[in-house]
Amino acid sequence: MQLTHPITLEQAAHFLQCRYVGEPDAPITGLNEIHKVRPGDLTFVDFHKYYHKALHSAADFVLIDQEPDDRNYKSLLISKNPFDDFNKLIRRFHRPTPIIGEHFYQGVGVQIGEGSRVMEHAVLGDGVVIGRDCLIYPHVVIYPGTYIGDRVVIHANTVIGQDAFYFKRKPEGYDKLLSCGRVLIHNDVEIGPCCTISRGVSGDTIIGAGTKFDAQVHIGHGVEMGKNCLMAAQVGIGGKTIIGDEVKFWGQVGVQKDIRIGDGAEVLGQSGITKSIDGGQVYFGTPATNVRQVYREMAWLRSQARAK
Repeated sequence: MQLTHPITLEQAAHFLQCRYVGEPDAPITGLNEIHKVRPGDLTFVDFHKYYHKALHSAADFVLIDQEPDDRNYKSLLISKNPFDDFNKLIRRFHRPTPIIGEHFYQGVGVQIGEGSRVMEHAVLGDGVVIGRDCLIYPHVVIYPGTYIGDRVVIHANTVIGQDAFYFKRKPEGYDKLLSCGRVLIHNDVEIGPCCTISRGVSGDTIIGAGTKFDAQVHIGHGVEMGKNCLMAAQVGIGGKTIIGDEVKFWGQVGVQKDIRIGDGAEVLGQSGITKSIDGGQVYFGTPATNVRQVYREMAWLRSQARAK
């Protein structure tokens, strides 16, 4: 992000209430993460193993959690929490101006909390409840009866509360079981664009507080997801699955219906979960298996191939 008006190193330090090292009048012209920096930019680093990369990048300014022995001619902002302070700078100097919708559909009995914003062309069904300080982007569709907590962000084209994918096979075709459940989304959840969350058939689909979704995530009917989970792009979770707290699924993970995922489980990309798994472990493959076992098996297969 390039700044409309440069700020000096001293001004940035004063705003963040932190110490600086370098020329006070040196101009900061942009804020960028380490992979996108160019001269004049400020980047941040808060892990020792990334210090060298940051201090030898194109950035002229580094927001860092301690003063290194060799700053490689960089100007520094010494912060107790570089990640949080970088966010403070972005909030201060990047001010998007989204259109707050005058033209969105609002059903009967909708409640929208103080400070919440709904953008153009969103659809809020009957009885939808939205908490405080939420942001609903354009073309979001929220079906009737959905409950959304405080500080929830829902990105464009996401659909929440559609009918469950639940059909009974009959000689003449498929007969649909009607859905009468809801979706409950707790506080501080962020849902990426083009996600879909099905309502429960008769109970609730629940997304726990602090959970974050990337784009194109699908949650089946009756799923109960715990707190502070991370779902990367194109994750698909079958109905009635119970997911604990602090669970991470990386890109394109697929989950069978009606199973349990333990607290703190992490599943690597493109894995398939076909049965319940314990928490506190890392899994990979289809069926998903403890990653250490998978790597041992792969090493053994390579050794056998070399022996031939």
